[in-house]
Amino acid sequence: MDEFFMKRALKLARKGEGWASPNPMVGAVIVKEGKIIGEGYHRKFGENHAEINAIEHASESVAGATFYVTLEPCSHYGKTPPCVERIVDVKASRVVIGTTDPNPLVSGKGIKILENHGIKTTVGILEEKCRALNEKYFKFIETRIPFITLKYAQTIDGRIATSTGHSRWISSGPSLKFAHKLRSHHDGVLVGVGTVLKDDPDLTVRLVRGRSPVRIVVDPELKISEDARILQNQKKSRTIVVSTSRSAGAKRTLLEEMGIEILVIGEGDNNRVDLKNLLIELGKREISSILVEGGSKIITSFVEERLFDRMVVITAPKILGKGIEAIGNLGIEKMSDSIGLTFERVYRKGKDIIIEGLIQNSKFKIQN
Repeated sequence: MDEFFMKRALKLARKGEGWASPNPMVGAVIVKEGKIIGEGYHRKFGENHAEINAIEHASESVAGATFYVTLEPCSHYGKTPPCVERIVDVKASRVVIGTTDPNPLVSGKGIKILENHGIKTTVGILEEKCRALNEKYFKFIETRIPFITLKYAQTIDGRIATSTGHSRWISSGPSLKFAHKLRSHHDGVLVGVGTVLKDDPDLTVRLVRGRSPVRIVVDPELKISEDARILQNQKKSRTIVVSTSRSAGAKRTLLEEMGIEILVIGEGDNNRVDLKNLLIELGKREISSILVEGGSKIITSFVEERLFDRMVVITAPKILGKGIEAIGNLGIEKMSDSIGLTFERVYRKGKDIIIEGLIQNSKFKIQN
């Protein structure tokens, strides 16, 4: 029965995707005499946690009940009071936990407090699924580096644009809607300045209900136009422009006066922005997950340096022949040196096929 109720808690937790970050998604189910009497999930960052919502929506007294929670209840004061204190106060008899919280402010402490108050705890029910639910949170907490998802749409022969650079639209309407949903599930969306100059994207969430991510533009020489759509509407979604010491001071001042944050990063190989240091700096800004949308040079750099965690490839049933590749030359000459992926999901959106995979040898490994 523990797995049955934990599956329900996992389903509830998923409802907070795109809203709870940088907090984890958490679901809670309260069971008494085999019957669910309360449910809740962490709806939005800064608001009540799952356990509190479940208690407040319970149909009867929760004294003596069993709590099913996907993640260890918090034991510290943050935006809200500790959940373990409330669980103790309402006299729960047992707490079943999917997985411990890697946050050093919590890890093991919440469980210990419960046990010290005579509340039985069971840890590790559907643990793998509970960890997978919050893969972005776990990676960020354990490394302070954002979880990176690479996303691009291509033709069946591997082209993201024609030879002239035209790319609208490779994928179908349902896939475009899916791409906006994917944006809403990340704290940031990142593109290179080439994409901004060519497509002038807005990079907000418009086709689905959700929170627009922070927009990040990698622009070493500040070639971006002050009229670019990505620099507008900072109240809806702020923009960070990543530059280097090669950029002109006057242009920096102009953009800063528009409310744009200019993040100057040192250069790595080939006069490119040092992506590893960029991710460290974005992590300091509590950006825990980033969707990289292009273009080809940016995607290639992330792949070449193995700085991504998940890849989402939308493949349309179209053939272009000569055109622009999503991933350029990586200098790989032997198959044994190829970058390995583990396919997680394969499914359809409209006429397109979507493949999701996890990298096998990321530069920033999560310690289990």
